[in-house]
Amino acid sequence: MLAEPPVQHAPAPAAGPELFGQTTWLRPFGPQDITEAYIDWLNDPQATRFSNQRFVRHTRASCERYLAGFAGSANLFFSMRLQGDGRAIGTMTAYRAPQHGTADVGILVGDTSVWGQGHGQDAWDTLVGWLLAQPGMRKVTAGTLACNHGMRRIAERSGMQLEGVRRAQEMVDGEPHDILYYARFAPAPGHA
Repeated sequence: MLAEPPVQHAPAPAAGPELFGQTTWLRPFGPQDITEAYIDWLNDPQATRFSNQRFVRHTRASCERYLAGFAGSANLFFSMRLQGDGRAIGTMTAYRAPQHGTADVGILVGDTSVWGQGHGQDAWDTLVGWLLAQPGMRKVTAGTLACNHGMRRIAERSGMQLEGVRRAQEMVDGEPHDILYYARFAPAPGHA
């Protein structure tokens, strides 16, 4: 078996804010966060069941390349951690388009032992709220498969509204499923 070539240079230091919710802490994802546990999440069929990540076999080198793609961009990549012990439980991304005042948010709660405890909702609400409070940010969006009921609940509980549907767009377990697109607008000035 051929080994992947090493990354020629280390990714730039992580950039972005540290954000604190009720139970979670979001901090910029850096090279030190590419751990065996993180790589295992990306290769876990249960954790990535509704993500196109399930079609990729992730390695340290592929994760380093992905992280390097955030350098010099407006996009944000976060390590999601529990406030109590600092344990990493997932990641979040925000792909920002400053010229349009928009951001598209994604989440992976990779540590399945914490599913159903509200940490994903806490991290989501924290990041979406922070983004919408930034100058010039008008709208935050997210997409999910209709069969991903957990993600649908997170989006809806955060105040996002369904704004579009792509019918029978992707396959899960041999069946076509819709992709749902959600959005939340920043409050109008003077309407917090």
